[in-house]
Amino acid sequence: MPGLEDLYQELILDHYRNRRGEGHLDDPTVEVDQNNPLCGDVIHMEFKIEDGKVADVAHTGEGCSISRASASMLAEGLPGCTVEEAFDRVERFRQMMHGEEIDDEDLGDAIALQGVAKFPARIKCALLSWTATNEALLTYQSDARSNGDGH
Repeated sequence: MPGLEDLYQELILDHYRNRRGEGHLDDPTVEVDQNNPLCGDVIHMEFKIEDGKVADVAHTGEGCSISRASASMLAEGLPGCTVEEAFDRVERFRQMMHGEEIDDEDLGDAIALQGVAKFPARIKCALLSWTATNEALLTYQSDARSNGDGH
C-alpha cells in the first residue's frame, strides 16, 4: 500500500526533525544509557515515574534518523502508562520489529516503524530507546522493591 508507506515515511521524518521529549528532566526517577556498537547510535534516557505511572520521558543522544525518531515516538507515547503497560508496549514493539504479528493498539506513531523489520541491519536502531526503556523499568522495579515501595 504505497500511500500508507509514504504516510509512515513522513511520520518518521517528522519525529526525526521535531523530536518529542528531547532534553533532560528535573530530578528523574531513573536514567539509563544504551548504545548500538554496530552503527554508533547512543542514547541517554530519563524517566519520571510517579504513583506507578510513567509521568515523563526525556532523551538525548546521537544516531540515525530511525533511532532518533523511535525515541521521539516512545517519549510521546509512554507518559500516562503504568509501569506494567509500559513493559507491555516495549514487548509489543520488540515483537513488531522482529516481524511478528501484534496488536498495535497503543503503539501510537511507533507503528510507522513496522517497515524497519524488513531491514535487519536497522532493527537495532529502532529498538535502541525501547531496550533502554525496558532496562530503566527493570531498574525502577528493583529500586522500588529494595526501598520497600512494592511497585
